[in-house]
Amino acid sequence: MNYVSRRVSLKWKVGGIFTGVMFLLSIFVAAAVYQLTQNTLRNQLEQRALAIATNFSDAAAGHIVGRNLLALHALARKYTLLDGVAYAFIEDGKGEIVAHTLGTFPPELRRGLPVGGQRQDERREISLRGKTVYETGVPVLEGQAGSVHVGFWRDAVEKEIQRALLPLIGIIAVVPFVGALLSFLLAHWIVRPIVGLTEIADKVTMGDLETSVSGECVKSRDEIGDLARSLERMRSSLKAAMLRLSQA
Repeated sequence: MNYVSRRVSLKWKVGGIFTGVMFLLSIFVAAAVYQLTQNTLRNQLEQRALAIATNFSDAAAGHIVGRNLLALHALARKYTLLDGVAYAFIEDGKGEIVAHTLGTFPPELRRGLPVGGQRQDERREISLRGKTVYETGVPVLEGQAGSVHVGFWRDAVEKEIQRALLPLIGIIAVVPFVGALLSFLLAHWIVRPIVGLTEIADKVTMGDLETSVSGECVKSRDEIGDLARSLERMRSSLKAAMLRLSQA
């Protein structure tokens, strides 16, 4: 029973150390991968929003120049049918809102719009009806004909990111458990020859000099092998000494 207690204790010590290291390393790697993946997904969604707004700008250019307001309203409504889109509106070169999908145009959307027309792509974060919106604005005909703006609900963006991250989170959650299992298997592999040598040493102390030290541990070229060979030399020396004493 003492042998088993010592073996389990040593195995748990070695396995616990390896498990702790693996767990801490897994947390660090998981946090880094999670953050990197989240940033990558967010950048991809921003590029997607820019692509949608750019297509909107290209489609609206001819209608803005021709002052086809009916077509502009229809085009804006078409883009609000996309998943996660909160609104779309079109601003002409004079800064007037010529088409939008919001009924009464909210004053908070007017705040922060470039004065004198938009000349480059812009992104902004605003609050609309108590909810956060990520808006992407793209100039039309390099800003000469105005600009188009598409707003995306932040909740929809975050849900899409979380949905994409769920498989990764599942894999990350499994890693510490796999690491713990491998750690205890490694601990068992390391401790097993030590336990065997301990049992032989105990037999020697009890007067059993017939059980020789053999197996892979004797052939091993590490510290365990050195210990096994030393124990075997001690057993052989004691056996020879006892034999000489019995013949004297």
